Order: sequence, then C-alpha cells, then structure tokens
Amino acid sequence: MSIAENIKKYKNEVEGEGVTLIAVSKTKPKEDILEAYEAGQRIFGENQVQEMCEKQTELPKDIRWHLIGHLQSNKVKYIAPFVELIHGVDSLKLLQEINKQAAKNNRIIDCLLQVYIADEETKFGLDFDEVIELLRSEEYLSLKNVKITGLMGIATNTKNEKQLSIEFNEMKVFFDGIKLSFFRKEETFKELSMGMSADYKIAIEEGSTMVRIGSSIFGGRPAKV
Repeated sequence: MSIAENIKKYKNEVEGEGVTLIAVSKTKPKEDILEAYEAGQRIFGENQVQEMCEKQTELPKDIRWHLIGHLQSNKVKYIAPFVELIHGVDSLKLLQEINKQAAKNNRIIDCLLQVYIADEETKFGLDFDEVIELLRSEEYLSLKNVKITGLMGIATNTKNEKQLSIEFNEMKVFFDGIKLSFFRKEETFKELSMGMSADYKIAIEEGSTMVRIGSSIFGGRPAKV
C-alpha cells in the first residue's frame, strides 16, 4: 500500500476511536511527508531537532510538529518558535529550559511528561513518584510559559500482549490519578500518548488518546551503518 493509502487506513481506524494520529516521519524524506500531507495528515512526529527544523522551513506551514524523542536542553531554542507539542519531558531542568525559550518567543508550549513504564533499561522517563514530586515543586509552579497537557509512556518492546496491557493500564490509572490530584479543573490536561506501530491497538483499548505510528505508514527505516 502507498503512504497515502496507509494514512487513510490509520486515520479511519484511529480517529474513529477519537484518538489523534501522529505520523512519525523521522528519517523520512520530505516527499514522503508531502504524500501523507496530501492524504490529509497534519500532525508529524520527529525525534531529531535539526531534521525537524529543516523540514519545518521547507514544508507547508499548517503542519503541526511534535517532538517525540529525547530532547536535550541545549536544543530547545531551535524548536521553541514553532513546535506544537513536546512529548518527552523527563526532568524539571528540561521543563525550565522549555519555559525560558517559550517566553523568548512569546509562546506557551504544550508538553507531556514522559513516564517510565517499560520493563527494560531505557534511559529516559520519570517514575511515578518523580512526576508527583515535580508537579508539587515550587519551581514547576512558577513556570508561566509551559503547559502540561498530559503524559507519555513507551511500553516494553515485547510481543507479550498481556504485559503490554498491564503497562498501558498502569499508565492510564496513574494518568487518571494525576488528573484528579493536580489538573482537576484544567480541561487541557487530557492527552495520554502511548502506543506505536506494534502495540497501538492495545494502547487504544487501555485509554491512549494519541498514537505514534511510523513504519506502518512510511515503511521500514534504513538500517544504521
């Protein structure tokens, strides 16, 4: 199937469930993104700042760019003028830098806190206690140019569907608790970004509001040399 056909298939399936589709276009050429764009897709996810900035300058201006990978503090300034949502905020230090750069651009930048839910040694993500500690901190409460609109989690890379369901379910229960404790009156806290090409169906069943799908839309990525 073509990229356009894949986009239509996933948009029908995912958005029919009330879930936002993020087309993960990292490493993909602009021609592929344009094909997806012309099929109606507007939200694209990138994980490399330089690549995202280059694409943003050369592609249609109504594309909504999401930064989905690990973000280093010293790179925030490059995406602050245009990024719509930063998925992987995994420290107060990073949040403070996003706030600083957002203020310079007279913007409020939406962010998701990345929560560590996988049963494997990945490098990034806050554990449940750290999320609560961050949201209670005076430093966080003083930030005026960032808005936490939800949480993001990456499940274990496994074909064990039961394990995936448990991890996604734990994330949803935690999300609901955080909403109740810290964001009860804020309608903007509503996003639970979890699920990728291999596990998005289980993620949606467990309450995901955003799925990040790349290889199933654009095809596999070239092997790293």
